[in-house]
Amino acid sequence: MNDTDRQHLTRAVDLAEIGMADGNDPFGSVLVSGDGKVLFEDHNHTSGGDHTRHPEFEIARWAATHMAPAERARAVVYTSGEHCPMCAAAHGWVGLGKIFYAASSAQFAGWVTEFGGGTGPVKTLPVEAILVAPDVEGPEPSLTERLRSLHQRRYEAGGYGNS
Repeated sequence: MNDTDRQHLTRAVDLAEIGMADGNDPFGSVLVSGDGKVLFEDHNHTSGGDHTRHPEFEIARWAATHMAPAERARAVVYTSGEHCPMCAAAHGWVGLGKIFYAASSAQFAGWVTEFGGGTGPVKTLPVEAILVAPDVEGPEPSLTERLRSLHQRRYEAGGYGNS
């Protein structure tokens, strides 16, 4: 992971924070072309009750509509949290390239347990358990404490089944 990768991951965490300010769970993602151009970015839009509105899933939809298969394969997804199984499957079906994540799904599950929360309706699995031969890098230790803090604030505000 180089400084450019860390900058994109930091932007994904910034997007997670922006989403949380609107009542969403704090996850954000950035899609970057093979030549380094930011193409699309988003954060969770789950506050309305549709828990499929993850940024990684939105990236897959956007890429399928706006990019040729070869472009998708060279693109990179930077995300604040490792893809959930739904998003990992969408990533694979659309044929996107490398994934960089700031925090792993195991870290997230550990934090929620530490905060007193339970499990959600979907198993926490690493991307490698979903995709065939994924190119994945993470977590990024320099962002761990910031993400843990975001998730703790979200939990304390009633997120992750803590009502």
